[in-house]
Amino acid sequence: MSSQLRIIGGEWRSRRITFDDAPGLRPTPSRVRETLFNWLQADIPGSRCLDLFAGSGALGFEAASRGAKSVLQVENNAKSCQTLKHNIAALKTDKIEVVPADVRQFLAYCTETFDLIFLDPPFGQDWIRPVCQQIAQANLLAPYGKIYIECERNLALTELPSNWRPLKQKVAGEVAYNLYQRQ
Repeated sequence: MSSQLRIIGGEWRSRRITFDDAPGLRPTPSRVRETLFNWLQADIPGSRCLDLFAGSGALGFEAASRGAKSVLQVENNAKSCQTLKHNIAALKTDKIEVVPADVRQFLAYCTETFDLIFLDPPFGQDWIRPVCQQIAQANLLAPYGKIYIECERNLALTELPSNWRPLKQKVAGEVAYNLYQRQ
């Protein structure tokens, strides 16, 4: 079964994209996306973005719609990857690329740097600490680049890289969303 969500700003404003109801998939709610992209409005144009645990692709599509130069979406669910590719074709864009891979394996081999990284892993599986450590060790976040982390409301974001400075933090329902900047 598939569902839809609406892109809330930019070139594709009000366009709908589809996503599959995969286990653990929780697209970032529109009010959270609106707040996040208000925070990032000056950073998006021309940026290189990495969307880890892409799922519905909401964050990556929103970034591309608002002027990101490129978006790399990493997702390991084959059906979700197919749907992401279908949405890319429907929007007729070459700014978004889907990488069908496990996030940890992808990070082990990635050599690019990104201006923005979106990290929204499945809840309750302890992904944030090890993925953030991999991102820092591989130097994937550009100097002064920003990383968005979405997690369970009650999850303490400890053991993050010491050169990531917290910029913004909010809570909506059971979701905490955080923005950090590499110093």
